Amino acid sequence: MFNVLLFEPEIPPNTGNAIRLCANTGAALHLVGRLGFEITEPRLRRAGLDYHQMAHVTQHADLAACLAAIGPTRLYVIETGASQRHTEAQFRPGDSFLFGPETRGLSPEVLAGLPQPYQTLSIPMRPGNRSLNLSNSVAVVVYEAWRQNGFAS
Repeated sequence: MFNVLLFEPEIPPNTGNAIRLCANTGAALHLVGRLGFEITEPRLRRAGLDYHQMAHVTQHADLAACLAAIGPTRLYVIETGASQRHTEAQFRPGDSFLFGPETRGLSPEVLAGLPQPYQTLSIPMRPGNRSLNLSNSVAVVVYEAWRQNGFAS
């Protein structure tokens, strides 16, 4: 249905929550680049509960390898400060959502290396706040995309 790309995630429970979310929505989870934890780490397992077997999770060495494995897709970069809200996009099956690391987001170098075209979207929040939790951000975007598509399996 959709692809969730976590670029260099750092916090195991966030990735575990994303695994559980993807298992429950049918989205594929792509872990990209250097992870800030071991994929077998107990905190990751605890957050994902028994959903690991029900989720489609793939690890990729880098973003180029990930995008090549996914194939043709519309890429949405979810970043704080983007002018377009995630609710203004018209999502369709096969779309991909790229999220940066929890502590630093996506670097200008990573953004410059992305294939064109891509859209940058933000999730609204109160002025002056830095960001939402990564797994919460994934949930907000995936559920909006899924809602727009009638919660199709």
